[in-house]
Amino acid sequence: MTTLGWVDYAVMLLYFVFVLGIGAALRRYVRTSEDFFLSGRSIPAWVTGLAFISANLGAQEVIGMGASGAKYGIATSHFYWIGAIPAMVFIGLFMMPFYYGSRARSVPEYLKLRFDEKTRALNAVSFAIMTVFSSGISLYAMGKLLHLLLGWSFDLSIFVAAGVVLAYIFLGGLTSAIYNEVLQFFLIVLGFAPLVFLGLRAVGGWSGLVARLADHATATGFAPGAYTRSWAFMGHASTNPVGVEWFGLVMGLGFVLSFGYWCTDFLVVQRAMAANSMTAARRTPLIAAFPKMLFPFLVILPGMLALVVSPTSGVRQAAPIVSSTSPTSPTSITSTTSTTSGAPSAGIVPPPRTGAPLRDAAGGVVLDYDLATPMMLLHFFPAGLLGLGLTALLASFMSGMAGNVTAFNTVWTYDLYQSYMRPGAPDTHYLAMGRFATVAGVAISIAAAYVAASFNNIMDFLQLVFAFVNAPLFATFALGMFWKRTTGHAAFTGLVAGTLAAALHHGLSLPAGASVGVKGGYLGVVTTFPSELAQTFWTAIVAWTTCFVVTILVSLVTRPRAPEELRGLVYGLTPKLVDTAVAWFQRPVTLAVVVLVVTVILNAVFF
Repeated sequence: MTTLGWVDYAVMLLYFVFVLGIGAALRRYVRTSEDFFLSGRSIPAWVTGLAFISANLGAQEVIGMGASGAKYGIATSHFYWIGAIPAMVFIGLFMMPFYYGSRARSVPEYLKLRFDEKTRALNAVSFAIMTVFSSGISLYAMGKLLHLLLGWSFDLSIFVAAGVVLAYIFLGGLTSAIYNEVLQFFLIVLGFAPLVFLGLRAVGGWSGLVARLADHATATGFAPGAYTRSWAFMGHASTNPVGVEWFGLVMGLGFVLSFGYWCTDFLVVQRAMAANSMTAARRTPLIAAFPKMLFPFLVILPGMLALVVSPTSGVRQAAPIVSSTSPTSPTSITSTTSTTSGAPSAGIVPPPRTGAPLRDAAGGVVLDYDLATPMMLLHFFPAGLLGLGLTALLASFMSGMAGNVTAFNTVWTYDLYQSYMRPGAPDTHYLAMGRFATVAGVAISIAAAYVAASFNNIMDFLQLVFAFVNAPLFATFALGMFWKRTTGHAAFTGLVAGTLAAALHHGLSLPAGASVGVKGGYLGVVTTFPSELAQTFWTAIVAWTTCFVVTILVSLVTRPRAPEELRGLVYGLTPKLVDTAVAWFQRPVTLAVVVLVVTVILNAVFF
């Protein structure tokens, strides 16, 4: 267990005061349901841009990407450079005009306008389930962190964290969440930049990290550069730690999961919809893309460093911490880990338990990758700086949870409650229901936190959720926005078919070394994948392809809507936008070109 100094607690306390203060200060501006759910569409582009990325910068980003960095190496950067940036450009240029221009209050409401009521209802229900699972992941990660590092009760930790998030959203709604997300963005940058600097200094810079990871790669059966080159070993699934070939990566992550998340997930779309103009809404994801493309250096590198850093190096020597096989059954372990003779070093990444270590099917020690980044904080940060680092982690957890809760309360109130349970009620009633939905969403998230405990990498779990929900949804959106022939019956049928196909593929497959259950194989093991991510990428491909094909086939045998009913909702029937209100270098197209050029350069440098 780690002992914090008074200065560390002071830093964390100051953060909580600011967070709750922002919520209290903004309460007087929340007078209508649109103020609570969409900030009255009054937020400037730079604020919505930072909130756009910060809402995604939750536990799954900071802890999950650090875990993936330790588990897969620099290949994790694909989640950014092909798994985020192209999709963020696409939504800014092509999809925001439909979302913002239609005046839809949510993604499901857009589906109602474009297709029909049943398609909206299906998406609203599936999205509501997904948001509470994602929120539960953030809660689980926070509870685990406080339990392992500070010795706090896991149960008490998640209830306290949930209570703080509930308080500031209940008071200030989406506006409170957005401005807190901007604060959390800067805290995360300030908290993790020194960690990367100290870690690289300890291993001899980037060249030293490459050399140490080369030793680790060869000890695990890969080529020396497998952990430090992003594309060179993607020719075959067996030659890289991710366990996926380039087609599965590009199609599964770069196209289906990426576009499915960034273009259809109301969690991030809601931030752009709160912007004060159409141009600001289109610029929101493009502004967010600039820091997003640099975040691999902030969140992936700590995980890579944790895998090879010497336990005797650094500013602060990590004290023994508490680990557990379950959230409520702690057993003491030390922060330094060694494996069997001849096996690769685990650096300071601990296994889940002491005694006989848990091993996979190949006999290797199973490491708790989710602790890679927290262990780096403990190892390198002295008093005061440790408080800042832990506060940055707490900020990431609360940012991710708050984003999901604000999306949940909006979809529940507008797309489910108002549509099917209490239509025509006064606006004050929906405002009250939004606050009640916030309480309910937090409560369900607490329950979902315990489900996440079965994965040793929360990013793997989150991507699986996206494969079931966002992958088929993107096929529906792609056809609906760009093919006027797509019908409501086809959209609904395609979504159902895509989700069922995902369940079938997941149920018939299993990652290597995993047991039948939440990771798959519950319908029988027909095929085995080298890793959880490889299985998830192909699950997403199956879901998207099934939805795409079924939607086209059903559209061809059902009656389409009249073209005049689809104006403003379909690309070919909507006037093209001309951005003359801002200077040429501030226009969405200019920003998009710069973003894509820099992204290509980054891929080439780390090829």
